[in-house]
Amino acid sequence: MQLVVIAAVLALTGAGQGCSFGCHPPNISIPVDSCGITEYIYTTICAGQCYHEDPIYIGHHDWTEQKICNGDWSYEVKHIHGCPVAVTYPVARNCECTACNAGNTYCGRFPGDLPSCMTL
Repeated sequence: MQLVVIAAVLALTGAGQGCSFGCHPPNISIPVDSCGITEYIYTTICAGQCYHEDPIYIGHHDWTEQKICNGDWSYEVKHIHGCPVAVTYPVARNCECTACNAGNTYCGRFPGDLPSCMTL
């Protein structure tokens, strides 16, 4: 159940968001389902873009450190009325741009197109 809630949080993070630098904990509501009953949970997530500048030359040992928006997380439990199965969901306590941890995050280049934040 935790994976479903985390996937929903990540999917909602990008929906309707403007493009801005900075890492912050916005409030969001996400739908959770337990025992066939859907309720909305209000939580905080880490969202935003961290400034990154690619060097002109990247050698075999000159990889720049990628920064990502992440923070301290805890988990809370929601009991839905009429359902004995509780739902556990993530809550961001604080957020900051930190070094990418390849142990739990993809730290490589994104192969697709990203919308630009630059205005000319």
